[in-house]
Amino acid sequence: MQQKRNIQIIEWEDLDKRKFYSLGVFMTMTTRAAVYPFTLIRTRLQVQKGKSLYNGTFDAFCKILKAEGARGLYRGFMVNSFTLISGQAYITTYELVRKYVSCYTSDNTVKSLVAGGAASLVAQSITVPIDVVSQQLMVQGQGCQLTRFKLKPKNGMTTSKHKVTFGQTRDIVVLIFHMDGFRGFYRGYVASLLTYIPNSAVWWPFYHFYGEQLSKLAPADCPHLLLQAVAGPMAAATASTLTNPMDVVRARVQVEGRSSVIETFKQLLAEEGAWGLTKGLSARIISSLPTSVMIVIGYETLKRLSLRPELVDSRHW
Repeated sequence: MQQKRNIQIIEWEDLDKRKFYSLGVFMTMTTRAAVYPFTLIRTRLQVQKGKSLYNGTFDAFCKILKAEGARGLYRGFMVNSFTLISGQAYITTYELVRKYVSCYTSDNTVKSLVAGGAASLVAQSITVPIDVVSQQLMVQGQGCQLTRFKLKPKNGMTTSKHKVTFGQTRDIVVLIFHMDGFRGFYRGYVASLLTYIPNSAVWWPFYHFYGEQLSKLAPADCPHLLLQAVAGPMAAATASTLTNPMDVVRARVQVEGRSSVIETFKQLLAEEGAWGLTKGLSARIISSLPTSVMIVIGYETLKRLSLRPELVDSRHW
């Protein structure tokens, strides 16, 4: 009976790679589109001084929707969609490193911890330049100077309280390169690594831990996918809470053009106290919860759909 309750983990060698990658792109794009508005809100909350623009997640959502319309919630989304590449790199690295570590240990926590950290390292090396550009687009049109790069209205266009100029990707790229050179696209790289490597390394072990605990409490006939869908958000909330301070620092380094992670951290504490380290946490958790549900359901379903034909009948869910 206990064996039936154990959540089976599909490993890399069990997958049909062609199905895995083709279905994975669709899953990743759908997930990013669904949660992107909260990613934008989180960024704006993290880079504002005190509560100069927004009083919280809900207030930011209402004000952006009123001033910029639904399009305002997707500012920079087209650029951000290029992170599909890093998403595939993340999945591949995670599975391959997990397979490699399994040669040395059978401990699932160790495999998840090492593989999650390595996957984030690879993914962030691809993602940071995309994030730098998309975050600059996210904060365009604000009532105060949140960024060094302020795009001017196109000829013949004016702005008002209810009409904003949507930033152009090419203009932002040119401004960043002109002011900072190629290194400008990797501004905040260290801060990103210090944020997302721990986040990823923590998420996977907690995901499997919560899944195992839930499987012990749930009835024997409870679907494994349901248990995983609950474990995912629990792991996301845990990881987000633990790593949010570095995420605030990362956002400020990238948007405000700072060069020192330590100095940014000190200034944040001096200006806003320990409370400043929690900025954007609610928006981050709100976005991470549905993201985790969608990723877990999508990723686990994706792996099941991508099982090699000869293994389908041997797995019972």
